[in-house]
Amino acid sequence: MTTLLARQNLKDYGAIASALSKELAATAVERDRRGGAPFEEVRRIREMGLMPLVVPSRFGGSGATWQGAFKVVQELAKADGSTGQLYANHVTLSVAAEVAGTPAQAEYYYRATAKHHLFWGNAINTRDTRLKIEPEGQHFRVNGVKSFGTGVVAADLRVFSAVQDGVPYPITFVIPSDRDGLTYNNDWDNMGQRRTASGSFTFNNVLVHQDEVLGPPPSPEGAFATLLFVIVQLTKTHVYLGITEGAFEAAKEYTTTVTRPWIHSGVERASQDPYILRHYGELWIQLQAAKGLAEKAAQQVQAAWDKGNELSHQERGEVAIAVSAAKAFATKTGLDITNRMFEVMGARATSAHHGFDRYWRDLRTFTLHDPVDYKLHTVGNWVLNNEFPLVSQYS
Repeated sequence: MTTLLARQNLKDYGAIASALSKELAATAVERDRRGGAPFEEVRRIREMGLMPLVVPSRFGGSGATWQGAFKVVQELAKADGSTGQLYANHVTLSVAAEVAGTPAQAEYYYRATAKHHLFWGNAINTRDTRLKIEPEGQHFRVNGVKSFGTGVVAADLRVFSAVQDGVPYPITFVIPSDRDGLTYNNDWDNMGQRRTASGSFTFNNVLVHQDEVLGPPPSPEGAFATLLFVIVQLTKTHVYLGITEGAFEAAKEYTTTVTRPWIHSGVERASQDPYILRHYGELWIQLQAAKGLAEKAAQQVQAAWDKGNELSHQERGEVAIAVSAAKAFATKTGLDITNRMFEVMGARATSAHHGFDRYWRDLRTFTLHDPVDYKLHTVGNWVLNNEFPLVSQYS
């Protein structure tokens, strides 16, 4: 019934995400312990009709705004950081051809994603230059290794970047899951995000067709061509917020139902302890502020997206600053809450069967990929020197 509703009324994606989030929460601790590839999570996202969420309605998709998409990402991450991260990658990758590809590529991938409910995964990671691409007639061959293939093992469409001799920028391409010569090395055994299968892939003479290489976009020098980098940053911000919100709600439930008052507190219930109340007051305020910054940045992202190729570099820079601020604050708030939650729950909450530590582990695993100090530097440089961040995968 839920699956049928999801397919018939994709505009109800908020309610669908909430239902899926509750389902994921019931098995999150067990799946985190097990690790492995996220085939069951991807299957449920597909069955619930969420794959074409940001695909424009004229191509058969849900046509959701970025604000709507970010809320879905946050809702899924609240239950399960790995699934939130997988879906965050998917929604941004599903529009990659709109930003970095040709109009024909954008339409092709939009229609395919909507019609077949395709799931996207990637290993772009431009800092890893071991993957090489070389021309072969009208097409290309790819050899080498690429790390951080988040969700790729379960993806229908796989996005990679490779280095070509004599070309100063990475070459980005999209290949299907059944392409010969590609091997997952099954080497993801991280402390957190354990169900993202973010390991490495080895390429052995993999064929890449010419039309599978993205681009060039209609305005390659325009600001819109790099806007997706900014959107990716805000999508990850909502993963962080979802994990943090999940941790806060789990702590609140545990404190009000299980936690015992401290022996010298002089109160009957932990929820009456003045020190616990103070902690919750601080943490709640931090969380609301982080969500507020993210919501403001989401509005700016949507406005920039709506401008398309009319977006100016000045406008792109202003959005990037808003997103950097939101991500930096969400990171600091999330790490604080996922750590301090144990202070308000008490010693028994550290029992492994609760799995409360997964919130911190999931958050810490991916916040290290883009250190918050550099985001703060970016914002400070704009405040004092009026300089926008350099265009890159991280800004």
